[in-house]
Amino acid sequence: MSNPPSVWQSPAMAARLKGRYAAERRFRALGFAAIALSLAFLAFLLVTMLANGIGGIDWAFLTGSDSTEAANAGIWGAFKGSLLTMGVTLALSFPMGVLAAVYLEEFAPRSRWVDWVEVSINNLAAVPSIIFGLLGLAVFINFMGMPRSAPLVGGMTLALMTMPVIVIAGRNAIKAVPPSIRDAALAVGASPVQAVFHHVLPLALPGILTGTIIGMARALGETAPLLMIGMRAFVSTPPGSITDPSSVLPMQIFLWSDEVDSAFVQNTSAAILVLLAFLITMNGIAIYLRNKFETRW
Repeated sequence: MSNPPSVWQSPAMAARLKGRYAAERRFRALGFAAIALSLAFLAFLLVTMLANGIGGIDWAFLTGSDSTEAANAGIWGAFKGSLLTMGVTLALSFPMGVLAAVYLEEFAPRSRWVDWVEVSINNLAAVPSIIFGLLGLAVFINFMGMPRSAPLVGGMTLALMTMPVIVIAGRNAIKAVPPSIRDAALAVGASPVQAVFHHVLPLALPGILTGTIIGMARALGETAPLLMIGMRAFVSTPPGSITDPSSVLPMQIFLWSDEVDSAFVQNTSAAILVLLAFLITMNGIAIYLRNKFETRW
């Protein structure tokens, strides 16, 4: 006597499996279409900028500063201003963000006050950037009397905007480290501080650097906070220090794109190419450091 057909061999189950395979193919096609559309927009941007701006990139453009004449205008002043501003931002936001993440995740007692701080940090990560510009204008310039349109003030303002992203990414990276790492360190006599800084934090560093990459990339392209602190001023000489007046690459692009002289179109496209190269280089260094410190367990 033959056995009855299995449930997996029934027509209903075959139709169900066929529907699942069809849904999987549709999902793959949708994902491929989304990637292709994104790459098409990126390719269109790059081709357009290269066509309009590659002819304007020469040594005079790379070493010159802003000018009212398109033929004499250069990018070095804004580029140096971006370097100084990003340096101040990284020097402030990275250590403060990492230490805040370590304290909240490893040492802070569970209380209503700590819960309120955590909610506030999550909300700060979603605050519009222009609010940070108003905060920088009110606190750093009007109250503390710092120089307007300086990389120091710009970096401090962008650090306020970047730090919540680093804190959130740092907490998630620390939380992802297996508890056995902490237990093993404590079992051989390490103090809680030694267990965190000698064992947990090095393993969480790649994830922390990922959050730093995202935060710094966002800060590099911001213009709204810098508008509020006066970094849209015409500056014809490169800054000598973080307290000298300067502009930044996104702001320089904005100012040139607003010029009525059509000759600035080439300068705008060339400046966009320089900004993209700066962003790719900065992210490449961060990704290299992340991969270098990455540890598998």
